[in-house]
Amino acid sequence: MAALIWLTLASTAAAHEVLPTIGDMEVVDGQITFSLNGNFESIVAGIDLDGLEDTEAAPEAEVYDALRALPSDAFAQQFREDWAQISGEIQVLVDGAPVDLMLTSVDVPAVGDVEVVRQSTITFAGDIAADAETVQIDWPAEYGVLVLRQMGVDAGWDGYLSGGGLSEEVSLQGGDAMTGAEAFVRFIPVGVEHIVPLGLDHILFVLGLFFLSSRMRPLLWQVTAFTAAHTVTLALATLGYVNIPDEYMWIVESIIAASIVYIAVENIFTDGLNPWRPAIIFAFGLLHGLGFASVLGAYGLPDGAVLPALLGFNIGVELGQLLCIAVAFIVVVSAIRLSEDGQKNPMAAAIYMAVAIVVVPVAMIPVSAMGPDAVEAYLPLLFMVAALSGLCAASCAVERFETYRHMVAMPASIAIALIGAYWVVERVFL
Repeated sequence: MAALIWLTLASTAAAHEVLPTIGDMEVVDGQITFSLNGNFESIVAGIDLDGLEDTEAAPEAEVYDALRALPSDAFAQQFREDWAQISGEIQVLVDGAPVDLMLTSVDVPAVGDVEVVRQSTITFAGDIAADAETVQIDWPAEYGVLVLRQMGVDAGWDGYLSGGGLSEEVSLQGGDAMTGAEAFVRFIPVGVEHIVPLGLDHILFVLGLFFLSSRMRPLLWQVTAFTAAHTVTLALATLGYVNIPDEYMWIVESIIAASIVYIAVENIFTDGLNPWRPAIIFAFGLLHGLGFASVLGAYGLPDGAVLPALLGFNIGVELGQLLCIAVAFIVVVSAIRLSEDGQKNPMAAAIYMAVAIVVVPVAMIPVSAMGPDAVEAYLPLLFMVAALSGLCAASCAVERFETYRHMVAMPASIAIALIGAYWVVERVFL
């Protein structure tokens, strides 16, 4: 029950996800100019975005909410007033010398729905010499992630800046574009991270596939259908053939939540792979792919290496999914074997309980040392492991066949269905 409550609350945080700032850098008329699009209320509010996933979790959340509710002109003025302090944290070096940065424009959209992140655009510039050769950028860690593209040159540089510290030297004449191999490698961890720990809804969907049957064949059919489907829509959306406007993404997210409910409920009423289930999973996978694409679009793709970056991200997503399945299998494998033999094993039950009440809490110690953002990200996953271990302990303590299905898979599916149902209500009505 504790895990169910925590996972339900964690879904609310996902609605306030911190997105990277996306920008262009270009030399125009003797000035190096930056045009950035992002959520600047969080910066004005003084929120430390380094590793943060949800602005509501920050101590400055009330200040942020007040800024988010300001009319466009009022917030633009506030940003201009704070520019001296903000620009003091940003460092741009041209040929090793710092550049004074002047704010040239602030474009803030209308207030709209205050529960939705407002993406504003700011432009700032600094004078440089006509024969300048290189530039370095230091984007403060507390300002979150900056995805920056070099424009106006051939083979322009693509940067992903986080954690503070100066970037490598970038040639102002171009030629520093990310190679296909670099893009492939760089976007693999982005895909993994979107599943573990950030993709709680995708994790629950994959676990719903896992809990249908203890046999490998049904799992392979389901995972293959899901992977094929979300790969198709991820590619089509990323390449621009399919486009869902941001104002309609809530529909996609709502159907994704409904897909979790369907898969989990079907697990409760059937113990095998129905002929139509892979086709239904394929249809749901198409929508999950659109969800993946929205995240990938927020990070931006290097112009000269779109396909390698897309491939790397997709492989990262698959690795994240396989990691979830592998952890679930490792946890339940003893319970499955004992259930198939119709035996009870007090020693196995004791080990499972030890994992639930000792090992998982101990695992919180290194996670806590990583900071509150890591706790917020990984605590739901640790709760899931603890709850699953507790169910397995009960299964191992009973001497009869099919204890795994009735005491592990079905209760887990019921919990997944309840969480998915809450998400449907939240994403449609709240």
